[in-house]
Amino acid sequence: MVDEDATLIIRDVRPWGGERADVVVTGSRTTAVTPPGTVPAGSAAEVQGRGQLALPGLVNTHAHVDKSWWGHPWESYGGEGGTQGRIAHERARRDALGIPGEAVATRVLRESLRTGTTRVRTHVDVDLGVGLRGIEAVRAAGAALDDAVELSIVAFPQDGVLRRPGVLDLLRRAAEGGADHIGGLDPSLIDRDPVGHLDGLFDIAADTGCGIDVHLHEPAELGAFSFDLVLDRVERLGIAPGRVNVAHGFAIVDVDPVRRRDLLARMAGLGVTMTTVAPVRMKQLPLHEFDDAGVRFGFGTDGIRDLWSPYGDGDLLGIAWQYARAGGVVRDEDLVRVVEIASRDGARFVTDEEHDIVAGARADVVLVDAENPMDALVRRVPRSLVVAGGRVVDPAELAQHPWE
Repeated sequence: MVDEDATLIIRDVRPWGGERADVVVTGSRTTAVTPPGTVPAGSAAEVQGRGQLALPGLVNTHAHVDKSWWGHPWESYGGEGGTQGRIAHERARRDALGIPGEAVATRVLRESLRTGTTRVRTHVDVDLGVGLRGIEAVRAAGAALDDAVELSIVAFPQDGVLRRPGVLDLLRRAAEGGADHIGGLDPSLIDRDPVGHLDGLFDIAADTGCGIDVHLHEPAELGAFSFDLVLDRVERLGIAPGRVNVAHGFAIVDVDPVRRRDLLARMAGLGVTMTTVAPVRMKQLPLHEFDDAGVRFGFGTDGIRDLWSPYGDGDLLGIAWQYARAGGVVRDEDLVRVVEIASRDGARFVTDEEHDIVAGARADVVLVDAENPMDALVRRVPRSLVVAGGRVVDPAELAQHPWE
């Protein structure tokens, strides 16, 4: 029986390209998925899907929504290249651009929402210059959008953990203040003390129960060594599966296949996950090797028009397309798998609840005028309607005011 208190009915859509259905929403939750026309008209609002493909909301598992210049006049690339050069340039320019700030984060989240992203794990800079202001700004931005985009926050030490005394204390304060995770950054290359770097993070996690999400750009065997150190601590401390993530993890594709197989097997056994931004001109995480090993990974946008790079538009489906194209993904079942990672399965990086077009799930639905998920991915079809937590979002309306 359909809930008589339904607040929204999404008529005539094809969840995952299957049979046509009506999706019934009550408040923020999907309460029924029924054959079309079986739900009588009533007081609920209605939108007409006209047989379009319906997918769960997209999930960005690695973002930096606190520090974009989206919405500002064009910002020319400046400063030196490399990680150290970009850190220095960002520190010199961020105040002039209002970074971090609620307005900055709100603009990025609006654009993400416009393209169908309804859940985001975002790294937020925590350092001696900004303290915890960035976390406050991102939370305010989420509230400004009425929590249509569900956020999971990583307190991120962009300028290193140990080389700036006081950063570990800030990370602890962030975790005690409700940050879902704390981050790290290249423990060998940035802090040049991988043991101290990781021990500091894992001590905070053990004391507060927060998760850990480490940026690891370190290449080849150096990066694999850092992987080993992370896995050693997860095993020794008995940290629950899904609570530790490695972002980027370039080393995993640099090492030889046997070394990668062994790392993946250990990661799977400990429940350590990975996130990728599918960088161009680099090898992609091997879809079948990860799935066969049982290592969960997700897609992220990384920065969006920030002081590190002028690229990025917040479209998570574009990142999924980039991963598939660069990785030579062509078979139907593999293309669908990429869409699953970008939506249904990526949600575990933000929430423990089921994320799909099913009764009981949060009502996050994206309508796309496409034949099937494969078609939606390879053509990067524009999103025609987004429902986020039961709220109807008109992408065309958001597109009219991209700089507000």
